[in-house]
Amino acid sequence: MPHLTALVTLFAILVYFYTVILVSQARRGTGIKAPATTGNDDFERVFRVQMNTLEWMPIFLPALWLAAYYVGDKWAAAGGVIWIIGRIMYIHGYTAAADKRGPGFGVQALATVALWLAASVGVVLALLKSY
Repeated sequence: MPHLTALVTLFAILVYFYTVILVSQARRGTGIKAPATTGNDDFERVFRVQMNTLEWMPIFLPALWLAAYYVGDKWAAAGGVIWIIGRIMYIHGYTAAADKRGPGFGVQALATVALWLAASVGVVLALLKSY
């Protein structure tokens, strides 16, 4: 069992829960009642942070676990930690100002691409070895 990857997965889920809490706080602070998602720029940035994190989870998590299986637990977990760092940078940057989201987004996107590439190479090499 890739225990480090499992631990990173739990932390990634905590990062997502953190965005849920931020949206809840932003709703209370701005008066934007559900189901509304517009009407205040501060709220809209926090809401987009949550939605963007949700949008990336089904890309990141399979890449993370496939990399753990085909490349190794330590390498995948390291990529996952980089993704989490990027997400935290993105959260704090974007909630401050829309033009500050880029660096965090770039870090998490590169981490995801690296995990996907590692998993892809691992899958192809395993297929080649099986024939």
